[in-house]
Amino acid sequence: MDRYAKDVLSPGWQKSHLKTSRDVPVELDLVVEFDDFCGAVVGWENGIVLLEDRRGKRRGAPLGPGFLLEGEPVALRPPLRGGPAKPRYTASGSRVSDEPATARVALPSRIFVEGRHDAELIEKVWGDDLRHVGVVVEFLGGIDDLPAIVADFAPEPGRRLGVLVDHLVPGSKESRIAKQVYQAGYRETVLIEGHEFIDIWQAVRPARIGRKAWPSVPRDVDFKLGTLEALGLPHADQADIARGWRAILDRVSGWRDLEPQLNTKVERLIDFVTQDHLDADTAG
Repeated sequence: MDRYAKDVLSPGWQKSHLKTSRDVPVELDLVVEFDDFCGAVVGWENGIVLLEDRRGKRRGAPLGPGFLLEGEPVALRPPLRGGPAKPRYTASGSRVSDEPATARVALPSRIFVEGRHDAELIEKVWGDDLRHVGVVVEFLGGIDDLPAIVADFAPEPGRRLGVLVDHLVPGSKESRIAKQVYQAGYRETVLIEGHEFIDIWQAVRPARIGRKAWPSVPRDVDFKLGTLEALGLPHADQADIARGWRAILDRVSGWRDLEPQLNTKVERLIDFVTQDHLDADTAG
């Protein structure tokens, strides 16, 4: 046997031991790994393929080599025919499945929000996602009732409770009530998230109403009525508040129209109340 039959200094000798990648046309729902991220292809455009994992997290990667398909190295290439995929997304940014939607029985877990306007905003942006996972949103009507509502709900693993409140800042009434709930023994099954805005109206990016910032309202003035007055809108009564809020809500088409702080809080709540059921679905 001639141990020197091959010229180790011939071109390409440095990579001769590496597995070569086979070309694979990219297609929707193809499950691949890229740099320790495993996900299904949900779209591609301008040389970038978009992957989404089982929890809905997305990551882009350049078409070409560097992917693993069932453990084998592959190079994703543009499809032989047809243009780039145009996946559809919900208002919250989640991908819409091409499969026919099936009715989902409501989960025992719930999300409570502090007011009707909060509930309407969440429905507009996250409604499709919440219906898909079977989570019902209810409104409290006031943070003062939260301890009694939590006790009556009797949360436990598999029956979790998420709560979104306004103006949850250190030293506030809201923070004291949240602490009271946790001290009652519900820290593992209740998640109370809050934003720093005085009212949910301020969670809408001010640019959506044609301003650089929301108007400042004196503390002794009703926030909603004071805001409407500063915006030059009718501000005499509750009917004016309802019409004003509807005008603001109509400017919201998706998560990009909201402040990132609110997006993060709501996503945390959804993850919290669905975690037991997602684990069960995966195990099944």
